[in-house]
Amino acid sequence: MKDSLLKKLHQAHNIPKELPGEKEIDDFMISLLQFLFPERNNIRLTTDEQIIEEHKNLRDMFRKLLSKTKCDDNKRPTICESFFNQLEDIYDAAMEDAQAILEGDPAAVDKKEVIRSYPGFFAIAIYRIAHVMLELGIPYLPRIMTEYAHFRTAIDIHPGAKIGKRFCIDHGTGIVIGETTIIGDNVKIYQGVTLGALSIKKGMARTKRHPTIDDNVVIYANATILGGETNIGANSIVGGNVWITQSVPDNSRVYYEKKENILIKESI
Repeated sequence: MKDSLLKKLHQAHNIPKELPGEKEIDDFMISLLQFLFPERNNIRLTTDEQIIEEHKNLRDMFRKLLSKTKCDDNKRPTICESFFNQLEDIYDAAMEDAQAILEGDPAAVDKKEVIRSYPGFFAIAIYRIAHVMLELGIPYLPRIMTEYAHFRTAIDIHPGAKIGKRFCIDHGTGIVIGETTIIGDNVKIYQGVTLGALSIKKGMARTKRHPTIDDNVVIYANATILGGETNIGANSIVGGNVWITQSVPDNSRVYYEKKENILIKESI
């Protein structure tokens, strides 16, 4: 080994640890998902005592994760309590997402199949967990979790995005949802959709950079919607492969006219 590489690695390995290990984070995520959604686990907790015991084990795992982050020592107990107090809300929201996917996909057999096998449900469920963590001020873990889902599903949802109820992702491969995206209720999106930012400077990182999608919108495959001021109005349909950087009013249909490749916006 070259002395120069040895020196660099020595410096890297002696930086104070501010993160738990990859396996610790993965184990917590998998255990939490299996606790909330037993369809993802062959083991069943059939008594109240077993459920309470597993809940305690998860709290202990979470405390250990927090102890290895930059969280303020005095705030860790409050953060842990706040997270587990919101677990029912996370569960309820995820079950509504599962129902929306079931209703939105004719191929889906039942919610068990959605929860166990659909990448869209997996990505949304982890997003909802990570979003709560981010709002509690937990560093690193939220992004690590959503990137784990990204790796597993090819669906990239930033934990900072704000997503409403009954969110349906169909197929899902290649979806990107940026940090400052706002999505309303009853929204359905297909594979390859990008809700992204226009090219901006790093100094604008705290500004609204990604679009807003209002209630009851459907966005078909490979549509690209960019910009913090771009708003897709309620009850609209965005056709496949369109490129949008300007707002669309409520009750619109947006698509390309095939012959001349012109973007058409019309009222539904």
